[in-house]
Amino acid sequence: MNAVKALLFAGQGAQYVGMGKDLFAEFTESREVFAKADRALGFSLSGICFEGPPEELLKTNNCQPAILTVSIAALRAFESRCPAAAGPNYVAGLSLGEYSALVAAGALSFKDAVYLVRKRGEFMEEEAAKKPGRMLSVIGMEREAVKSLCADTHTEIANLNCPGQIVISGGAKEIGEAEILAKERGAKMAVALEVSGAFHSSFMKGASDRLARELENVEIHKPRIPVISNVTARPATTPDEIKANLIRQVASSVLWEDSMRLILSAGVSDFLEFGPGKVLKGLMRRIDSKATVVNVEKKDDIIGCMGELKGEGSR
Repeated sequence: MNAVKALLFAGQGAQYVGMGKDLFAEFTESREVFAKADRALGFSLSGICFEGPPEELLKTNNCQPAILTVSIAALRAFESRCPAAAGPNYVAGLSLGEYSALVAAGALSFKDAVYLVRKRGEFMEEEAAKKPGRMLSVIGMEREAVKSLCADTHTEIANLNCPGQIVISGGAKEIGEAEILAKERGAKMAVALEVSGAFHSSFMKGASDRLARELENVEIHKPRIPVISNVTARPATTPDEIKANLIRQVASSVLWEDSMRLILSAGVSDFLEFGPGKVLKGLMRRIDSKATVVNVEKKDDIIGCMGELKGEGSR
């Protein structure tokens, strides 16, 4: 793996019951992260991660802090065993994962981050109940064609994930119309997502406003490492900029493909993906097939990464 690299952090949707359990069993650093999360939230988040039940883990207000905690538990264990290799040039996270990236960059304390994403999840769920909506993954359409689709169906782009994979948000009726129209206009697939609301759209404006009030009570520091913002696809370098981006992010499009292209343009070709699942690795394969993404989620991944980063091959 090259010296120039970036750390990526998983977003919502990658969760599963049992995640983080082997990290907790194996690494002191990971146990400390889970203990901090349980104390900060006042209940056993670790128990929900390890044992479920699935319906509890699936709740947005549990799922978001759970994924953040597993991501940071993996990061801290990895950093302690391979500190030279863990030092990145850039960090980024998909939606919720941006909070993990900010923790990795020293801009947010883990305690504050886990509290914020718990509140973020609560606000999103409550706003979804007040303003019901849906999300649709559109596969095989160009960006401009999806923009036209959204204009014609009064929907909004939620995620620009990678070439040919764009997620849109809107009301149930409008998303239903968009699903039919996308297929008529040549989409390979148009798949309704199993989510509780129209996330990353104007439907979440109320959640954004409430999160702004919570952020007033949290100290944000200048990041040690450039953090690529979801809403600008540019580095966020000051506390005020980070705060403004986090507020906007809840109700704005996630510019993931653009964010990755910015990092790639800086000469980065090696990435470490922290947290459950391999979603970001899959997206990178579509963005730049020459880039390398190594997943760091479980005990064996950390041991394997240590070997790879010592020169045993990273591809």
